[in-house]
Amino acid sequence: MDLLVSANVIKESGIQFGTSGARGLVEQFTPNTCAAFAHAFISSIQNQFEFKQVAIAIDNRPSSPAMAQACAKAVQQLGLDVVYYGVVPTPALAYVSMQDTVPCIMVTGSHIPFDRNGLKFYRPDGEITKADEQAILTAVAEFESISDLPELEVNTAAGTKYIERYTSLFDSQMLAGKRIGIYEHSSAGRDLYAPLFEALGAEVIALERSDEFVPIDTEAVAESDKEKARQWSAEYGFDCIFSTDGDGDRPLVADEKGEWLRGDILGLLCAEAMNIEALAIPVSCNTMIEKSTKFKHVSKTKIGSPYVIAEFYALNTAYSSVAGFEANGGFLLGSDVAINGKVLKALPTRDAVLPTLMLLFSAGENGISTLVDVLPKRFTHSDRIQNFAVEKSQSIILQGKDNPELLLQNLGFTDAELLTVDLTDGLRMVLVDGRIIHLRPSGNAPELRCYVESFSNKNANNIVSKTLRNIEEIKI
Repeated sequence: MDLLVSANVIKESGIQFGTSGARGLVEQFTPNTCAAFAHAFISSIQNQFEFKQVAIAIDNRPSSPAMAQACAKAVQQLGLDVVYYGVVPTPALAYVSMQDTVPCIMVTGSHIPFDRNGLKFYRPDGEITKADEQAILTAVAEFESISDLPELEVNTAAGTKYIERYTSLFDSQMLAGKRIGIYEHSSAGRDLYAPLFEALGAEVIALERSDEFVPIDTEAVAESDKEKARQWSAEYGFDCIFSTDGDGDRPLVADEKGEWLRGDILGLLCAEAMNIEALAIPVSCNTMIEKSTKFKHVSKTKIGSPYVIAEFYALNTAYSSVAGFEANGGFLLGSDVAINGKVLKALPTRDAVLPTLMLLFSAGENGISTLVDVLPKRFTHSDRIQNFAVEKSQSIILQGKDNPELLLQNLGFTDAELLTVDLTDGLRMVLVDGRIIHLRPSGNAPELRCYVESFSNKNANNIVSKTLRNIEEIKI
């Protein structure tokens, strides 16, 4: 039997870590590549934790089952037991694994197209850090070439415990009288959400379950999905529409009018409802959050959950309740908190359910829109250019760093006056009139994202469209 070395296999695959997890084309994730990542991950944490089993789960991508089997084979080669939870949301897998103090591997590409996939890794104490990622990439773990894939039996405990995590916090009639639409598509949590909301008293109507994988991006909502939500709300009289990205860690929530909430606005309302003292949020979030008087401290980080989680360590030494969220909506609970006199355990990974429930809890008998309407009038919008060469993205960012005024002119903003430039993550240009244009290459795919903040939703949308349109015409 051939002996392979994890670092060599991973390097030859061309797969790298993005903002959250290792991502690549499906054909790059061969059985040996998946096994190499699993061996490297386990070998990198074995001197820090004691465990006898590893948990694995998947999303609904057609390539995910075989990848899970390859990871499971690697775990078995190490003499460890495999607990396979099947298709469940990433936060459900992370939660049950943390409670059992075992590491876990989630097979998911999140929101990226189905011809790609990925792996997310969790230590027994939570999501891996950027330092852990480097340890995985450089680990020298020898293993036998994968020749056969094991059959895996699904354990349903992760889904059950995930539902219990939230239903235990509230009265069983907390959502009585509420009608909630679940936009199911191919979300990994689509079989859990209706039972969860129904257990809290809501009437649930399932919408558009898909047998094919749908790459929902909660940070760049398609116009077709915006129109669907408005039509659904008008037809069914929903109090709320709930959906997620592919692996169920990023929420997509619409109010009673069918208007999707921006993820950072959802996170802000959730954090306020939970009386969180200190926040860690990426630099791309709406500036109204850092200006809010509701929090004792707000830290700004690079984009990606590992950076938010890394900030939790410092915040937990100074504050009693800590959380974070991203512009894409994922809410991360960095400390134990009390809700309704009950303790909700920390879950330092992105979660879609918690912010949605806290939003509904906070709205009470009123519409969700009433909570949004009282917020300061700062509007954000984002979109992306897909299949955009990484090299071109990097050249544009470099041009902006060297001469941001010239880049603004090339993007069509000839009358814009630059105030400051923030290089925390990508290129964030703050204009004198308060508008913000933020360009950043995706860490997961060949895409260039544009984030804009402005004084009106229409203006933010127009600036994003104008910026991306002109970027495609720039000669590099």
